[in-house]
Amino acid sequence: MTTGPVEKGAKVPAFKLPTDDGGHVSSKDLVGRLAVIYFYPKDDTPGCTTEAKDFTRLAPDFKRAGVAVVGISPDSVKKHQKFREKHDLDIRLAADEDHAVAEKFGVWIEKSLYGRKYMGVDRSTFLIDAKGHVAEVWHKVKVPGHAEEVLAAARTLAKG
Repeated sequence: MTTGPVEKGAKVPAFKLPTDDGGHVSSKDLVGRLAVIYFYPKDDTPGCTTEAKDFTRLAPDFKRAGVAVVGISPDSVKKHQKFREKHDLDIRLAADEDHAVAEKFGVWIEKSLYGRKYMGVDRSTFLIDAKGHVAEVWHKVKVPGHAEEVLAAARTLAKG
């Protein structure tokens, strides 16, 4: 069941997902540090690849600011591993195969393509503060310049 999107100020919904590095990431892991959680539709598609490469290019800057970056999509861990290797990605990718976490964040929505309706991920990014609350939200993300915008907001929050 899809709920409304998680908004600024809300507590991050509880979750735990397997990651491409053989581990797991959970909402509990993120408490005590800043984090970026970005939801994207599908590995190895043009927009999603560009977005992952942009976050990877800025990964050292996010690390210097003390910000963890996690990409989440409905793809499997195995697909995430291939995606990471193919594009030399330097961010963690979490597998939300049953889209339960996307639903908790309110980003599993009805979409339409050429008149056909289907369910999918609304490309969205959440900046999380050290107390586990949403500090900033971007919905219906346009990829060009987005990672830079998120980094700027994260740096502001880190100084805060």
